[in-house]
Amino acid sequence: MPTAIDSDTLTATPKMKPQPRIQPQVRPKLQPPYAVILHNDDINGFDYVIRSLRRTFGFGLAKAFKLTLQAHFTGRSCVWSGMKEHAEFKADQLRSCGPDPAMVHKGAMPLSVSIEAQPV
Repeated sequence: MPTAIDSDTLTATPKMKPQPRIQPQVRPKLQPPYAVILHNDDINGFDYVIRSLRRTFGFGLAKAFKLTLQAHFTGRSCVWSGMKEHAEFKADQLRSCGPDPAMVHKGAMPLSVSIEAQPV
């Protein structure tokens, strides 16, 4: 025997599932760039410092000369900037050039280099 269909059954709306909350994306905090700083040195010769910068960073003669002059006159020069690990590596490469062979007898030491976080 056929059963009667209740009109409430036909018009009932399906239950909605609650929507999950969307969490804001959490972005990792970026590290600031780090600068490789060449410090002035009165013993190592200009030619040697320029050669070391060119060998380490692949700079042209004009750029290496400009950075060497800046270090000479101001006491320091930012010669490269980038990620901290790369800055540490570049600073180590520049130090590993050693002292100017022509000035070792005057007490030349490897180039004085440091790294510093740059302001963002």
